[in-house]
Amino acid sequence: MSQTFVIVGGDAAGMSAASKVKRDAPETEVIVFEKGQWVSYAACGMPYYVKGDVESLEDLVAVTPEEFVEERDVDLRLGHEVVAVDADARTVTVEADGESFEQPYDTLLIGTGAHAIVPPFEGTDLDGVFTIHDMDSARAIREALGVDAAPGADLGDMGYGAEAAEYTDMAAPDTVAVVGGGYVGVEMAEAFAAHDLEVHLFEMLPHVLQPFGEAAAEVVEDHLREQGVHLHLETRVEAFEGEGRVQRVVTEDGETPADLVVVGVGVAPNVDLAEDAGIELGPTGAIATDEYGRTSAEDVFAAGDCAEATNTVTGEPDHVPLALTANRAGRAIGQTVAGDPTPVGETAGTATVKAFDLEVARTGVIDDEEARDAGFDPVSVTITAPSRAHYYPGGSELTITMVADGPTGTLLGASIVGGEDVPKRVDTVAAALHAGMTVDEVENLDLAYAPPFSPVWDPVLTAAKVLAGKVEAARETAEA
Repeated sequence: MSQTFVIVGGDAAGMSAASKVKRDAPETEVIVFEKGQWVSYAACGMPYYVKGDVESLEDLVAVTPEEFVEERDVDLRLGHEVVAVDADARTVTVEADGESFEQPYDTLLIGTGAHAIVPPFEGTDLDGVFTIHDMDSARAIREALGVDAAPGADLGDMGYGAEAAEYTDMAAPDTVAVVGGGYVGVEMAEAFAAHDLEVHLFEMLPHVLQPFGEAAAEVVEDHLREQGVHLHLETRVEAFEGEGRVQRVVTEDGETPADLVVVGVGVAPNVDLAEDAGIELGPTGAIATDEYGRTSAEDVFAAGDCAEATNTVTGEPDHVPLALTANRAGRAIGQTVAGDPTPVGETAGTATVKAFDLEVARTGVIDDEEARDAGFDPVSVTITAPSRAHYYPGGSELTITMVADGPTGTLLGASIVGGEDVPKRVDTVAAALHAGMTVDEVENLDLAYAPPFSPVWDPVLTAAKVLAGKVEAARETAEA
């Protein structure tokens, strides 16, 4: 008798799990309930769709619904929302087309993702105020810019709905405001600037890209200003105002005109379904899971942006709503359900973002307060170094902040900003974190060298060498 594996949510974690189960245990009945109309799409690509680098939303879809059904034998049901889980009875309640039914399961995966945080500003209901966390909102933003997805495209037939269609006859904006200086905020600032719009970016903290550290943020901020972006740092937004459609952003410092606003202040995990079922949440507010992605309910897993993962540096639960974490966990859970128990893996929080001509990346723990809270005594350095041999044409200056635990010399994390090869260099640090290496060990890594690609001493090695010296000096001071 075949087992029934039910999946709630049809994006990264859910569809990775579905594909893996059908590949390894094809006799398993796999049912995926997705309340929307999009599955297996690259949300990280949406700013580049708005910018115009990506022509069509369909280009962001990795595997179409038809391919899942016809080629992978997945019972995929779009427009079906799971509204309740009964972990004792092993059923989920599903609503679709105004009706509801119960679906039994042997194993369940909750992959409900996350939602964009909308602060309690007045005026968030005005036309022209958006978040960008799903495909329909991305399409609506581009429509509001007066940019068609494809010549002659019919919005209704494409499934974008009224949200996009209502902007087809509105005047294109001249001035836009981005609220939030994180990944999405910086990427959207670049996207809007590509349309020759006046861009204002509002951030309530002292710097943009807070998780990347102060040194990286300052480099990015200078570059954003060079690109014509108006930065409003340490500025709290209070409201949006306008007659029907947004016309201005109100802050504690005054008013700024804006014909279009994107709010990108972060995301929160979608945990209501799990919480209502009595499934435990973790300290981050996401669904608590073990090393295999199992929740507190028997035969119920959780993965992706709704679930916690273990931080490889601190060993503590963490919430890292990033694509690789979701895809990797989903695939591992699929393998477990298929009969081969597989850990979902730990996370170092490795991330990268493009800011016009700059590349920015980070991994591990780089904030002193966070490091101390985790029981470390952090020591850090910030250096600048060339990305290539000094005599080879091209290249750019890289700024690296690297952090270690003073007493042990264990590497804790790093951030890097520069014009080229930044993500791959931070990947070296991420690999060292997963291996639990010290800065002395990182300093002695045998990294590739040729003048077009690196100095003899790669900037990562140089940072580790300087940090190792600082760690040794701190030890000597402590022992004196």
